[in-house]
Amino acid sequence: MRFVGFSARTRAVRWGLLAVSLGIVLGATVPQALGALGNAILAQPDKLAWYTERLVGFLAYFALVGSVVYGLLLSTKLIDARSQRAITFSLHQDLAAVGLGLAAVHGALLALDHTMPFTFAQISIPFAAPYRPIWVGVGQLAFYAALVVVWSFYARRRIGQRAWRSLHYLTFLAFLGATAHGLASGTDSGTAWAWWTYVGAGMAVAFLLTYRVSLAAARRRGRGAAPQAPLSSKPTSST
Repeated sequence: MRFVGFSARTRAVRWGLLAVSLGIVLGATVPQALGALGNAILAQPDKLAWYTERLVGFLAYFALVGSVVYGLLLSTKLIDARSQRAITFSLHQDLAAVGLGLAAVHGALLALDHTMPFTFAQISIPFAAPYRPIWVGVGQLAFYAALVVVWSFYARRRIGQRAWRSLHYLTFLAFLGATAHGLASGTDSGTAWAWWTYVGAGMAVAFLLTYRVSLAAARRRGRGAAPQAPLSSKPTSST
């Protein structure tokens, strides 16, 4: 099955619904988040590194989610009819690299945070953190998994297509680890806007992954049910 795009007649409706949905989400979450952040910085300017680290962490998560979603859209070919595959693949790769870079900054800022100081070893070694070591360690493992995936993009020709695809499955572990890390160790996870961010991202990835698995299963069933040519019988001749 190949997606051939939506009807042009529904374009205005679709864009309108998207604009309304984004407006509702942004209107309900952004003012609250920015207001809380501004008040906190004014009240405690010495915690600027802590607030910046939290902000960069969310930006890294958004980039990771975007990369995973684009990867699933590519593998299911849902956007082939609406965009050039080379451009979409480049965006998928760039989002992964940007997310990795932001995650590195997110971790490095912990060394400047006086609220809960981290040493370089505690930042680098999984489960060595002084704060919630298990869930911080899960986030560290997610970072290293994402590092391998980003490296595989640039080593694709050397390692081959099969190895690249195998390494690419680490993306899902990185996403699960980053989500668990944010929910369990993030100081903002108790707020409604942060909680819905993680839940919305999880639902989107789960839906696309289920769709991808269903397509693969349907293709396997189609190949298994392919009709076979009937056996021909030769007529017997009597003498």
